[in-house]
Parts: sequence; C-alpha cells; structure tokens
Amino acid sequence: MRLMTAIVAACAALSLAACESAADKNAEVKADALEAQAAVAPTEAAETALNAKADAIEQNAGNADGGATTANTPDTSPSK
Repeated sequence: MRLMTAIVAACAALSLAACESAADKNAEVKADALEAQAAVAPTEAAETALNAKADAIEQNAGNADGGATTANTPDTSPSK
C-alpha cells in the first residue's frame, strides 16, 4: 500500500512538472531579467514599472495555458 501511494505521488509530481510549457519557461526568464533590473533601478517609479512589466509577463504566460497556472503565479512586487 505504501509503495502504491509513493508511485501515485511520483506520477502526480511528474504530471505537474510537465505542465510548464516552453512559453512559461521563456516568460519566467524574461520576468526574472526585468525583476533584476528593478532591483537596481535608480528610482522607486522605475522599480515599480519594471516589476509591473514582469508581473504582466508572468500573468500572460499563465493565461497561455487556459489559466491553469495563473493562480500559482506569485506576486513578486516588493512595492506592495
């Protein structure tokens, strides 16, 4: 019984990992780059704008799969 539970859990984890598309990965890379720029932005306004762009990219990537991952997209804005 424990072995079967472990197998089912492993399959579930692999299924979730497979849900991330290439578009999601590319969006994450772009968003991370914007967030890095925001971290060293010279003004609060520039930081807020860059973080907003990063959030929009992450949200749009989540919507590319029908919204299945949108709820899982973290709010990374330190301005809030």
